[in-house]
Amino acid sequence: MEEEPGNPRRSSEESTTPFLSLNDGLIPQLFTSVPSLNEAASYLAQSTSLFTRCFSDYSVEYPSSGVSVTHEQELTTFSSTQNGASLDSDRSSSSGSHSATDTPPIHSGVTINSSEGPSQNTSALVQSNNSGQSGLSMFQGLIERARRTVRGSADDIGWLQRASGMPSVEDGTGRFVEILDNIRHGLHKLPNSIVYLLVPGLFSNHGPLYFVSTKTSFSKMGLACHIAKIHSEASVEKNAREIKEYIEEIYWGSQKRVMLLGHSKGGVDAAAALSLYWSDLKDKVVGLALAQSPYGGSPIASDILREGQLGDYVNIRRLMEIIICKVIKGDMQALEDLTYERRKEFLMKHQLPSELPVVSFHTEAGITPAVLATLSHVAHAELPLMAPLSAGESPKLPVVIPLGAAMAACAQLLQIRYGEKSDGLVTCRDAEVPGSTVVRPKCKLDHAWMVYSSLNGDPSDWDASQVCEALLTLLVEVGQRKRHEFAMKDE
Repeated sequence: MEEEPGNPRRSSEESTTPFLSLNDGLIPQLFTSVPSLNEAASYLAQSTSLFTRCFSDYSVEYPSSGVSVTHEQELTTFSSTQNGASLDSDRSSSSGSHSATDTPPIHSGVTINSSEGPSQNTSALVQSNNSGQSGLSMFQGLIERARRTVRGSADDIGWLQRASGMPSVEDGTGRFVEILDNIRHGLHKLPNSIVYLLVPGLFSNHGPLYFVSTKTSFSKMGLACHIAKIHSEASVEKNAREIKEYIEEIYWGSQKRVMLLGHSKGGVDAAAALSLYWSDLKDKVVGLALAQSPYGGSPIASDILREGQLGDYVNIRRLMEIIICKVIKGDMQALEDLTYERRKEFLMKHQLPSELPVVSFHTEAGITPAVLATLSHVAHAELPLMAPLSAGESPKLPVVIPLGAAMAACAQLLQIRYGEKSDGLVTCRDAEVPGSTVVRPKCKLDHAWMVYSSLNGDPSDWDASQVCEALLTLLVEVGQRKRHEFAMKDE
């Protein structure tokens, strides 16, 4: 029995109706954790089903003996009343030698001549049917793009923790906090028998203050510290080779082993260097610390570059190529190497050696309205101009970016879309390296904090140089404990 319009029962049933079928197949549920997206997908599915029924009305089968009069009448349309009038006039003036079937029927702008036989009529109708099928394929493709767009990286985040055969991590947060508190009170324990190599992250070439305060602080303590001068917007494998050469040069020049700390993509680059060239570096490296590094991948990079999404219609990938390749003068592969697809491919082939001491550090960005609205946390960048002023010059365009607010907005997006905590670019789960000692501080620090922390001037805030020192001090202790464990196994 048909329900009356506005019936509450009918409204309730419609709101809980599952997705409709498309070609007798069930459209997959797009994103059940977000009811509004699920409802929107349901409406899209209903619209698609409606278009499908409209297209299928023209899918007419014909018997081998010819086209029936019933089918012919159903498929014959007249473009205007004048066409019908002219046909009636032709019939009345004829002597009766011509039948009604002599008049060519008109269907969707295609003239069908019955005297040419059923094969000609069939071919004309197949053309119309193919138009319907192409329309159906278009809507099927739209549904698939919407599904991939909404689903995004939901299945990829934290994949390292689900992968079989990966070693477990150890929580070193408590010890890290103790070390950091000692450093604030003037107690420093980093040995001067080691050279410390800092590897900056993506776009570091355009941040003049990146790691500078850390290097200055280490130099005041009499520690040898270097900042790797790599092209941060280059591919992971290219930077890995350059870092290998840095380590070898430092070792042969000082006869001291090297301890690495990489931030963001710099941690990925440093880890790749040790994974690819461990046989050459195992006697020259003490350990590796990764700070806010997308070791498992980044949902931001993956969502931007994933193919088959609705964003393909506006060429998001092309826009990123212009920004990275033309404006920043980098390599698009630098961003591609941070996607889940590339990280899975690389880590399945090249894992960090088990005897290497590793510390991984990740944070969570604040997403309160005060943080979203603040412009106090800024970063100073220098971007190359598109056209030099004169030959031989490389002019720079100074830019002040409110990175704090931008990172808070990205962190809020990842929290709403995936339910994942992040620093704005890297989720906490993707920053934990299997087999490492993990530091999970409760302090709210976004991904760009390492860049702008030296500009804050607030003694209550965490200072990047002190955090780096604490991470490396913890890494020294992890290395000592690991060497003792390996010695015990050998005995």
